[in-house]
Amino acid sequence: MLSHHESPAQFNLVQLGTRLRFLRTQRDWTLSDLAQRTGLSEAYLSRIESGDRQPSLAALFDLARTYHISMAALFEEEPLNRSVVVRQADATVYQGNGLLYRLLSSQGDGANLRPIHVTIPANRQNEHLYHHEGEEWLYVLSGQLRLTLGGEAFTLSPGEAAHFDARTAHRLDALNEQDTEILVVSCEASHILLRSYL
Repeated sequence: MLSHHESPAQFNLVQLGTRLRFLRTQRDWTLSDLAQRTGLSEAYLSRIESGDRQPSLAALFDLARTYHISMAALFEEEPLNRSVVVRQADATVYQGNGLLYRLLSSQGDGANLRPIHVTIPANRQNEHLYHHEGEEWLYVLSGQLRLTLGGEAFTLSPGEAAHFDARTAHRLDALNEQDTEILVVSCEASHILLRSYL
């Protein structure tokens, strides 16, 4: 969690450092081992892993090549050791923005994907459009959905899906005076630091 003394950039550097340390220790490599494999100094690698220094683009390429992963994978969070099963009886129903929703993952804020079961009441009294960072994918389970996306409206029936950039203003409405149930999977833009290089 971001502390009161950390800027977003510092927080992202610490997250990157944690990820890089995880990748190294997962392979049982010391900093010396990694330095020999990448040609980067131990001191430089140590400062990157501690979040004290922003690595150069060339250093990131060297690290990705050494770990045999993509550049984007360097910015993923390390796996979370939490329960992967969510029972219906354990899922709390929340209310917000005129919607009812249940979280379908126990991974919390540390996860990139956020699956949610959403019920859109037929009598929803909210006319606001929303936008945020990341992507959204939704799938209609029951009822009829009107998805307003930017200046366009789409009607979706059960079995139909939509995938869109969540920065586009959007809104969900139930049609035909019937509640609509959907699955929503959102993915926050977690690669802010990566985008700063590109």
